[in-house]
Amino acid sequence: CTHYLFIVVVAVNSTLLTINAGDYIFYTDWAWTSFTVFSISQTLMLCVGATYYLTFTGVPGTATYYGLIMTVYTWVAKGAWFALGYPYDFIVTPIWLPSAMLLDLAYWATKKNKHPLILFGGVLVGMSLPLFNMVNLITVADPLETAFKYPRPTLPPYMTPIEPQVGKFYNSPVALGAGAGAVLSVTFTALGCKLNTW
Repeated sequence: CTHYLFIVVVAVNSTLLTINAGDYIFYTDWAWTSFTVFSISQTLMLCVGATYYLTFTGVPGTATYYGLIMTVYTWVAKGAWFALGYPYDFIVTPIWLPSAMLLDLAYWATKKNKHPLILFGGVLVGMSLPLFNMVNLITVADPLETAFKYPRPTLPPYMTPIEPQVGKFYNSPVALGAGAGAVLSVTFTALGCKLNTW
């Protein structure tokens, strides 16, 4: 019971650290750049926390459980934007669960071997997370239209949606996020495993 309580505590704190990572849409003049940077921050928190508890408990499925807690807690926290009057389809919640499931799958398929978990699981998370999160930006309400329809003068300027600018940093934010994530997430996953050997 204590082990799973720890999972809840760390997942909640991980969510707090990445709570704005789904708000690409509020930085619409740099949305794609924000998407790439936030993809890496989300990969970090998911890989380190999920891997730590996955190897700590040794039970495939723990990473998915960890991702589920992060997701539900984020839904609750994003209720603040809904309370401000923004429509539900304008609120973006990061998608962690499919990537967490891939981490579990890598651990289970390699018979709980932490080295393939680090290599295969890390790469799978790093490459999949930007892909799944791109769904957020494809389906979200038009930011400029929403900004005019739901003006919020009380929000600080950097939180006010403005017209998107194109071509500032990237050609494909998914490819850039997935490429960086595939490399960095291996290190993140290794760190999660290393936390169990202190």
